[in-house]
Amino acid sequence: MNGTVIKSTGSWYMVRTQEGAIHSCRLKGKFRLSGIKHTNPVTVGDKVEFELEPESKNGVIFTIHDRKNYIIRKANNLSKQTHIIASNLDQSLLIVTLAFPKTSLGFIDRFLATSEAYHIPAILVFNKCDLMSDGFEEIVNETIELYERIGYKCLKTSTLTGQGMDDLKLLLKDKTSLLSGHSGVGKSTLLNFIEPGLNLKTKHISNYSHKGQHTTTFAEMHPLNFGGYIIDTPGIREFGLVDFNDAEVSHYFKEMQPYIGTCKFNNCKHINEPNCAVQAAVAEGNISEERFSSYLSIMSHEDIYE
Repeated sequence: MNGTVIKSTGSWYMVRTQEGAIHSCRLKGKFRLSGIKHTNPVTVGDKVEFELEPESKNGVIFTIHDRKNYIIRKANNLSKQTHIIASNLDQSLLIVTLAFPKTSLGFIDRFLATSEAYHIPAILVFNKCDLMSDGFEEIVNETIELYERIGYKCLKTSTLTGQGMDDLKLLLKDKTSLLSGHSGVGKSTLLNFIEPGLNLKTKHISNYSHKGQHTTTFAEMHPLNFGGYIIDTPGIREFGLVDFNDAEVSHYFKEMQPYIGTCKFNNCKHINEPNCAVQAAVAEGNISEERFSSYLSIMSHEDIYE
């Protein structure tokens, strides 16, 4: 039987068949993906083959088909292992709030760079726009202008006023989309708005820390009644990049790509080398200082937290 993994809870996987039946499955024996050191050999979005156990509705996965793409992060900030967030994606959506809780530009840039590295189109969704006041609206607009100038699609949303929700549905229609972001940015509330039958749990922001509380424990794929699938993920506190070669990092910053290969030195890392085209572009205002700062922090292998 063929199916798609829609939820992983450790050693068991929920698999949906093309006919819509859902089976709880486990891996056959000591199944491993050769050459890949991930904490999870199977992830949400994987296309698998399985067989049902005798006299049981449970199944055993014996084949994982090649992935079109996938997106990963560090298993944790101390581990050298990686965790696959999801696979076979058409696009990734990062839900952003610039206050309550704050999503840093460094976090945004790491997410975008990772999406670029794994060939997944990325969209930024600026949520809770009904809360914009006391200068926040101007900050949000400036941030959106920064990323739209680079070439990223940005969208303002609010479940309280309904702002941007129709546009969000159009973006999601007939596509498999990853929904990510810090805890508390409103991922579950957004999903409940566009797909009320999901009834996903939501929690309030902590008054003490101004940070969100985790409501999603495992990544899970949900069908959308207007077409497509959404993969809801647990709130990510940090986005430590992995498997990035220093020489390739600039390729994952869209605005740097036109300058690559035009520096004095072929192996230029665009940090402090003389006659660097990227540094010149920053000085001329063609590359933002904020984005260049994110690039430098990635090159110094720093991890960004909330």
